[in-house]
Amino acid sequence: MILVTGGTGLVGSHVLFKLVSSNKPVRAIYRRAHKLEAVKKVFGYYTQDVDTLYNSIEWVEANINDIPALDIAFKGITQVYHCAAFISFEPDKYHELRKVNIKGTANIVNLCISNAIEKLCYVSSIAAIGHEPHPDTLITETTEWNPEQDNSVYAITKYGAEMEVWRGTQEGINAVIVNPGIILGPGFWKGGGSGSLFRQIYKGLKYHPKGSSAYVDVWDVVTTMIQLMESDIINERYIIISENLTFKAFQHKVAKMFNVKPSSKEASPLLLAMVWRLDWLTHKLTGKRRKLSKQLAKSISVKTVYDNSKIKQDLNFEFKPIDNAIAQVVTYYLDDSSI
Repeated sequence: MILVTGGTGLVGSHVLFKLVSSNKPVRAIYRRAHKLEAVKKVFGYYTQDVDTLYNSIEWVEANINDIPALDIAFKGITQVYHCAAFISFEPDKYHELRKVNIKGTANIVNLCISNAIEKLCYVSSIAAIGHEPHPDTLITETTEWNPEQDNSVYAITKYGAEMEVWRGTQEGINAVIVNPGIILGPGFWKGGGSGSLFRQIYKGLKYHPKGSSAYVDVWDVVTTMIQLMESDIINERYIIISENLTFKAFQHKVAKMFNVKPSSKEASPLLLAMVWRLDWLTHKLTGKRRKLSKQLAKSISVKTVYDNSKIKQDLNFEFKPIDNAIAQVVTYYLDDSSI
C-alpha cells in the first residue's frame, strides 16, 4: 500500500488522483476534516466519478508530528509520497516552519526506517537549492547551498528537511527528492500559491517584480514523482521545472489568457524595500500577517535560471509548455462557480 502525506494540498491531491485512477491501493493522512473537500474539488476537475475514486482512499486522521497516529498510518505501507509542508515566508513563522518541515520530515523518515519502507519520495522546492552569485548562471542540482546567505525561513526549513531525507538514505532508505518550481494547477485559489496569483491577476495587478523564477505544471510534477518511484533510481534529487520566465512575462501571459489588463509598472528593488519595511511595521502595530518579507522582496528582484536537463535525461521526460499549463488553469478558474 502507498501512503501520501499532504494529500489535501495541490500536489498531494493530484498524486492521489493519479494513483487511485491507476487502481493503486492508497492511504492518505489529513489534519482537518474540512480540508477533505479540497480533494473532492480537485478530483471533480478531471472526472465525473468523484465519489468512487475518493472513497477508494483509506483516510487516517493525523499530522506529521503525531507519532501514535502515524504509527497506525504506516501499517502495511511499502511506499511513501511525502507532500506535506508548511509554506510561509513570514520570519515569525520560523519555529512553526521548523516543526512541520524539518521535525515532521524527520518523523516520516524515522517511520520509513522502522517500517522498512521500500522507497520514499519527498517534495522539496527550488527554494532549497543554492543560488549562483551571478544572474543568468544556470542553477543545477549540484549548486551549493550557502547557509551564510540571507535565505528565507521557508528555504531554510525545506533545506533542513532534505537533510533529514539524506540522513534516512544513510540508514537504509531508498529515496528520491523533487525540487519543483512554482507549480501551476487548479483548485486552490486562496491562501497563497500559484492559484491565488491567478486570482490576483484576474482581479488586476498593477506591478510586477523585475526578477524571474521557474514554473511547472502540476501534472508534470506528479508524473515525474511517480515515474521516479517506479524506476530503479534511488538517492537522487531533481529540479522539476518546465520554463524559466520573468515575473512580468508570466503575469502578462496569464492576463492575456484572462483577457484582462496586464501589469504596467515594475516594482523596483527600492520600492519593494520600502514596502517590506512598511509591511513589517504594520505587522508590529496591528498583528496582521506579513505579506512581504525582506528575503522574499530580494528574491523576486533577482533573475534566476534553473536547469531541468537531469530529469529530462534520466526519465526521457518532456515537460508541458507553460502556455498550455496556464491556459488550462485559466479555464478551470473561469469555470469554477465557487470562487
